[in-house]
Amino acid sequence: MADVLKNKKILYSAIFLLIIHTVGIIGLNSSFKDLFLVLTPLNLLISVAFIYINQKEYNQSLLAASMLIYLMGFIVELIGVKTGVLFGEYNYGNTLGLKLFNIPLIIGVNWLMLVFFFFCACICNSANISFILKSILGAFMLVLLDFLIEPIAIKFDFWTWQNGIVPFKNYVAWFLFSFLFLMIFYKFQFNKNNSIAKLLYFVQILFFGVLTII
Repeated sequence: MADVLKNKKILYSAIFLLIIHTVGIIGLNSSFKDLFLVLTPLNLLISVAFIYINQKEYNQSLLAASMLIYLMGFIVELIGVKTGVLFGEYNYGNTLGLKLFNIPLIIGVNWLMLVFFFFCACICNSANISFILKSILGAFMLVLLDFLIEPIAIKFDFWTWQNGIVPFKNYVAWFLFSFLFLMIFYKFQFNKNNSIAKLLYFVQILFFGVLTII
C-alpha cells in the first residue's frame, strides 16, 4: 500500500472511496435507507471508475479483457437465473437497478470489479507463483467475500433465494467461475498492479463485515 501514500491521485481516490463506503454504512442503517439503496448501482460504477482512473497504463488488451469479463459475467447470471442449475434458484430484486431479461445490467460491472480489477488478481499478481495457483487463491478470496455479501444482499433485496436459503452449490459455482475469469484475466497482457484495486478488497470486506454486525 506504499503507492497509496506516495501518489496524491491514489491517496485522494482512496480517501474518497473510504468516505463513500462509510457514508453508505451509515445511510443503510438510517431512515434514508431507501435512498441509499437506489444509489447502489452508482456506488459500483464509481468504484470501477476509480480503478480505471488509477490504472497505470491502457491498451487494447485492457479494453478487450474488460468487455469480455462484463459479457461473461452477465451471461453467467442470465443462465443462472433462468435455469437454477449454476448457483441455485434465485432472482434479482430492484436494488441493482435497470434490468435486461430480468438481470441487472450492473451485474456485469460487479463481476468486472470483483474478478478483474478489483482485488483478487491484483493482490495475488505480485506473488512469484504460477498463474493457475494465483487464480485459485483469487477464487478463494472471492468466495470469502461472497459469504459476507449474501446475507446483506438478501436483506437489502439485491437478490433472493428460494426458501431464503443460500445453497452450497452457489459457493462452488462462485469459486469455479471466479477461477475461470481469473485465468482469463492473466492471459491478457496489461499492467495489473493497481493500488486502488488492492485497497477496495479490504474496503469491501469491512463494508459488508460491518453491515453484517450492526
